[in-house]
Amino acid sequence: MTAQGAHIERPYSAGGIVKRGLITWDKSQIPPEVFEERVRRVRTVLSERDLPALVVYSELWRSNQGRFFSNYMPYFNRALLILPRDTPPTLLCGLSPRVYGWIRSVTTIDDVRPAGNFSKPLFELAAERKWLRIGLLDLVQFPYDIYQALRGGSMSLVNVESAAVFSPADDKAELEMRLKAWHDAAVVLEDEIPNGVGLVDHHFVGRLERRFRRAGVEDLIVLLTNGKTVPAPPAGVTLEEGFSVSVALEYRGHWVRLSRTHGMMVATSPALVERLDGSYPYECGSGKIRAEHYEYVHNGKRLFYGNTIL
Repeated sequence: MTAQGAHIERPYSAGGIVKRGLITWDKSQIPPEVFEERVRRVRTVLSERDLPALVVYSELWRSNQGRFFSNYMPYFNRALLILPRDTPPTLLCGLSPRVYGWIRSVTTIDDVRPAGNFSKPLFELAAERKWLRIGLLDLVQFPYDIYQALRGGSMSLVNVESAAVFSPADDKAELEMRLKAWHDAAVVLEDEIPNGVGLVDHHFVGRLERRFRRAGVEDLIVLLTNGKTVPAPPAGVTLEEGFSVSVALEYRGHWVRLSRTHGMMVATSPALVERLDGSYPYECGSGKIRAEHYEYVHNGKRLFYGNTIL
């Protein structure tokens, strides 16, 4: 995400896959106390392991953990979120300083610092606070360049596994947000699918896009099929009776996925075609939240149905 992308909608692709840079924090949905409790659990683990702080890496393909602890989730940029045991969080950020005020307004973070090569400012912060060892969340998953740079310092690096501090499926606020995202998405699909027959698939995706964006969706992927293939990006074809649509979307950083078919589903024996269980972007703790998608075959047509479920 560019600095400009922090404030305006900016698609990164066409064909039913669009991301925008707008990030907000509705405190009526996720009060500050939710993040305070999540960080409190981190600090309990840090105390048990005699670690002064936990470092959380954040970027496009690994934004859920930073979002979970601070609501920080700018895309297309790398950052280190530092959660000390006894002081407020610090963010080492690769974005321009001109957006630091915006970051402070949509996260729990007040202390935002330039990232540089990440290792140097982290070492400086550690020296400033007399840290000799530090915890890093899933250290082996850090990017190679940052991992190597951190290993080159004199500070001792201690891996802290996600399971110790990061369990969204056990968090009431997390479940409520995912439930809202799922419910709102289901309403949109139920409203729009009956009127989709006869529309060009691009036009139908545009109608969904408008509804979802107005509802606050940040990231959206829409795939469709007339029943001859699995759902795929729109290709300029006219939608027929019994067409299926599959939607993956991100609402306030919370991912859900649904598939629906036009018309009545025939309750024959369905085949499970895909199960997304605990992996990005549905990170939640293995087996607790998953996306299940099924295929039905009726009159030679492949029909699809699925949900993100507990």
